[in-house]
Amino acid sequence: MPQQPPNRSTPERPSRPDASMSLLTNVMDHSLDDGYAEAAARKKAAGLSGMPKTLRAKLGLAAGLVLAALVVTVGAAQARIAAPVMAKEREELIDRIDQETESADTLEGQVDSLRGHVGDMQREALKKHGGEQGELAGVLSGAVAVHGPGVKLVVDDAKSATTGEGSGPRESNGFSDTGRLRDRDMQRVMNGLWQSGAEAISINGQRLTSLSAIRAAGDAILVDNKPLAPPYTVLAVGDGQRLSTRFQNSPDGLYLHALQENFGIRTSISAQDDVKLPAAPSVIVRTAQPSDEEQKGTS
Repeated sequence: MPQQPPNRSTPERPSRPDASMSLLTNVMDHSLDDGYAEAAARKKAAGLSGMPKTLRAKLGLAAGLVLAALVVTVGAAQARIAAPVMAKEREELIDRIDQETESADTLEGQVDSLRGHVGDMQREALKKHGGEQGELAGVLSGAVAVHGPGVKLVVDDAKSATTGEGSGPRESNGFSDTGRLRDRDMQRVMNGLWQSGAEAISINGQRLTSLSAIRAAGDAILVDNKPLAPPYTVLAVGDGQRLSTRFQNSPDGLYLHALQENFGIRTSISAQDDVKLPAAPSVIVRTAQPSDEEQKGTS
């Protein structure tokens, strides 16, 4: 029986674990391009190394290194010397800011105190010289605090407007989006309440008078130059249920309802048995003339 030739096939070698990463392995094994490697070898064989050959060149290189080290050392020394001076100036600036802030707070407290004193004098004058008519004038002008039945209206920005990049409802990018209540919206709401029979109104504790102005400064709504933050709580003294119904059926109430339906403005209104409104900080009389009786008494 003829013998079979021996099997001379090469035994199967085990595959490398990194066979699927051949490209990455090739990059790691040949980090330098072959062309660059050949050029470096030719330059080395020709004796053209990067180091200077002559003594003059070596001295120039050494001088350059010394100069660079000197510049770095001097810069570091100057920075080290200037650091305490800068720190001291920073501390002095912080102290000045704290002092000026404290002074501003003191002056603001004095202004509030004087406003309260002026308001008390105005109310006393109304009671003394005006009688019942003076009390009514004080209520209508906002010079005296009032309480009684009325409505409570809470208006807030849309929920989507409070989830911007900032931490507050008015710190997200772009105040032009329609999910925010604006000063002209608040103006319409206040005018609607007045027309519906409100006798006195306050917004977030800020009493409105015939001289009050609702404006915008940047992203904030101002009432008499004082910024307000949402949600806006509006209290109005009047015939509670009737005032609520008339306002909701008025054009301005329907306008507020449209803001709620179309842009997500959040609102709620309810009749209240008793609401309390503070007096306005001060009521400035623009023009005044003495009456005829006073003129006759002084003549």
